[in-house]
Amino acid sequence: MTADWELRFRAPKVWLPEWAEDAPDRCLYVSNQTGIFELHAWDRSSGMHRQVTSRPNGTTDGRLSPDGLHIWWFDDSDGDEFGVWRRQPFGGGPDQQAAQHVPAGYSAGLEIGRTLSVIGTSTDDGTTIHVVRPQGTSLLYASSHDASVAGLSRDESLVLLEHSEHGDSRHPALRVMHVDGTVIRDLWDGEGRGLHGVGFSPAGGAVVLAMHEQDGRPLPLLWDPVSDHVDRLDVDLAGDLNADWYADGSALLVVAESRARSTLHRVELDGTVTQLATPAGSVTDATARPGGIVEFSWSSAAEPSVILAVGGPVVLRAPEPVAPSSVPVTDAFVKGPGGTIHALVSVPTGVGPWPTLFHVHGGPHHLDEDAFYPERAAFVDLGCAVVDVNYRGSTGYGSAWRDAITGRPGLTELEDVEAVVRWAVDSGLADPARCVINGASWGGYLALLAVGTQPALWAAAVAAVPVADYVAAFEDEMEPLKAFDSSLFGGSPQEVPDVYERCSPLTYVADVVAPVLVTAGANDPRCPIRQIDNYLAAAAELGKDVEVYRYDAGHGSLVIDERVKQARIELDFVARRLGLPGPR
Repeated sequence: MTADWELRFRAPKVWLPEWAEDAPDRCLYVSNQTGIFELHAWDRSSGMHRQVTSRPNGTTDGRLSPDGLHIWWFDDSDGDEFGVWRRQPFGGGPDQQAAQHVPAGYSAGLEIGRTLSVIGTSTDDGTTIHVVRPQGTSLLYASSHDASVAGLSRDESLVLLEHSEHGDSRHPALRVMHVDGTVIRDLWDGEGRGLHGVGFSPAGGAVVLAMHEQDGRPLPLLWDPVSDHVDRLDVDLAGDLNADWYADGSALLVVAESRARSTLHRVELDGTVTQLATPAGSVTDATARPGGIVEFSWSSAAEPSVILAVGGPVVLRAPEPVAPSSVPVTDAFVKGPGGTIHALVSVPTGVGPWPTLFHVHGGPHHLDEDAFYPERAAFVDLGCAVVDVNYRGSTGYGSAWRDAITGRPGLTELEDVEAVVRWAVDSGLADPARCVINGASWGGYLALLAVGTQPALWAAAVAAVPVADYVAAFEDEMEPLKAFDSSLFGGSPQEVPDVYERCSPLTYVADVVAPVLVTAGANDPRCPIRQIDNYLAAAAELGKDVEVYRYDAGHGSLVIDERVKQARIELDFVARRLGLPGPR
């Protein structure tokens, strides 16, 4: 009999469907129902569902043309994220390269129009943005700095860009250009204040929706680049906001994220707020279809995700079986060196103190939510308490909390993690001899850094796709991440070598005492394999207890069998190291 933890990984899932602007019954969604996350088409009028892509390592990046006639999808090699856009007819047919004269690279945004398309591409030389028409392709923008396409006006004359020509990719500026290359207007809020473009009004004209941070958290603004009028909406909602347009441009659909939960709202263009009914938990995505119908993806820590309509039924249901439920989370608010740290706590049956897994999320600008995570549930089933730490650097707690790690990344977050560990031990939740740190990507980086800088705290560490040698990682990673790291660290390794040395796990490998598990993707462009190998070689030379699992994919796997295999390896490692019965 298959264990619940494995069933949660294997249960079919569907993501919120995208719909074509001029043919809203034509939809595109991602699902793992075949055992691999792939794109699927759905014609609501006929009830037709079909799988669009079929690749060994999966596909999740796809778009619909406004007329619904074509599906575009990004074709990379084995998860390396470097590739080109292809397209196929909505009803099925052969794939073709969507833009013959746009070079291969990392995707830097795509806007598909009715008569033209705008494609952003990032390479080691910087960012290029091309306008693609049936009669030919032209270069709209080129810069050594990080940039991306954020919108195309309804009449297809104007393009919205995010750019970092001021030198800070984490806090971008906006630019609107005419498709002929003329710059219409720039908007920048100044150092440390980012502007993130959402898109032009679907009602037509030049008005842009963007998110600003002048008030210390993401809030919506409306900008007319022709007149340069900016209206920063006074929205009376707590937390960090994300916004998108209603289909007719009459209002905004806003997700408010506060204390690791989210709520959904209609916000009029004068800032008036109407809350929309959603269950308690997390709204991970939402869309307002024609006619004002709002659909959203929702889950909680206890209940798996489902696609719902506000005030209506389930919109799209994945094939059975449904994932088994798990335990709810409770909140902990812990005094830390930089302010109050919010953590989410899940506990197994029985009485503590328990062996405890402290999970640190990736990003770093992300967060753990009251949402359904098979990984969290699996460790609870193993007999561990799980504590998710939304350290400084996390989103959802304002811009100052998010940006507090600047200039001292890694070490700052781990001060918060240590404060939460001390609280968990003092409160009787955690067994001090059986505390494990676990994370993937930035979380994997923090796990490796923790066992080197806080060796007395940890009985074991699990680091998935981590940064392990930050100097080598910087040399090999994809260009947008080099720009991100330069902003976060205060420069490149050549410019601020001491910062990279202090914040790199490799620096502290000799101090590691706890056993460590590292999992790594051979084609990972974000946390490249060479820098992990450097760490592993140094650890082996010093006789450290490090186990390694490599797989043939990129920054994680879209193949369910592979995800289950990796989860089993992590669960078995933690069980062996903490003296627990292994996973079934």
